[in-house]
Amino acid sequence: MHETGVSFDDRSGDRLRDWLGLDRETFYDESRVAVMPIGLCYPGRDAKGADLPPRRECAPLWHKRLRAAFPAIELTLLVGTYAIEYYLPRPRRCSMTETVARWREFLPKYFVLPHPSWHTIRWQRDNPWFEDEALPELRTRIGRVLQTGGLSRRPRSAPCPRR
Repeated sequence: MHETGVSFDDRSGDRLRDWLGLDRETFYDESRVAVMPIGLCYPGRDAKGADLPPRRECAPLWHKRLRAAFPAIELTLLVGTYAIEYYLPRPRRCSMTETVARWREFLPKYFVLPHPSWHTIRWQRDNPWFEDEALPELRTRIGRVLQTGGLSRRPRSAPCPRR
């Protein structure tokens, strides 16, 4: 994303679009789908080359303001640990698998998903309920939302300011 300026413009995006049952054109149609990263900027890489976590101040500062700009959010996908931890109050620490397995509890407002990185390939194979139960429901809900018009625009990520 930090190279192209396009969220999920890689294999993880291919996986996410497959989960959603959306083609690239629909996924990137700003009048129908909004993509809002939890950090709103690319945080850079650590010494080993892995992505750093999102900066803590970004979501509290911007998410409420940005979401208020959308007239009618019908479904919010919480993709990955950072989004899930920010939006869902959790009385106890749950693993990603435990949280995603409870996807029904967060409907109709949220649909929780693991991050679609390459790490998820094995996770998905080890958790067949995700493909058998969660994904069909997700695709149905996505289809309903898009039939009603979707969202009006998509916030763009910006580079992080230097610390």
